[in-house]
Amino acid sequence: MRSTLLTCLSIGLATFLAATEATASSKITRTYQPAPVDLRVPVQGSALLTFNAKPVKPTKSEAHQVTQRAYSMIGTPYRWGGTSPKRGFDCSGLVNYVFQNVDEVDLPRTAQQMYSMRGNSKVARGDLQPGDLVFFRIHNRRNVDHVGIYVGDNQFVHAPRRGQKVRVSDLGGDYWKKHYTAARRILPETLAKADVGGRFE
Repeated sequence: MRSTLLTCLSIGLATFLAATEATASSKITRTYQPAPVDLRVPVQGSALLTFNAKPVKPTKSEAHQVTQRAYSMIGTPYRWGGTSPKRGFDCSGLVNYVFQNVDEVDLPRTAQQMYSMRGNSKVARGDLQPGDLVFFRIHNRRNVDHVGIYVGDNQFVHAPRRGQKVRVSDLGGDYWKKHYTAARRILPETLAKADVGGRFE
């Protein structure tokens, strides 16, 4: 009888151990699920820290656009009453054409009217910024009769007179120093002070 009891205990113990081992094996099988091959990311030094993004070009300021457009008109013939590259420009026609696509800027037709506009502050000569308008009295001592667009480096673009073409002139030259009257800022302050970069980008 003792032999029979020991046999039963041995069988019971073996069954219990087998069940325990099977349960453990089942748990391991269920918890270990390797990731698909296409989802595994190899780690190679600092490769995971590298991010090659394309640089985004900053939007060019309105002052930059104005000066570039003024430069692009150089060489256009002068024409009294002209307002386009095809017909030619007089001084105020050139200014109107250059500024026609600038938001919140609506210019009158003549140099005197531009000079007399309300809400556009006068600018000291030493504080000129690209995009400012420079005014002159040439034939009339009382009224302004010429206007140009300041482009930096003490220079301005303008349509001089009959027989000539749109060009760049130096404010420091004797002739323009003599006839210079004032300057006005028609672009918002922050835009006028923006860096305009190179002339012919």
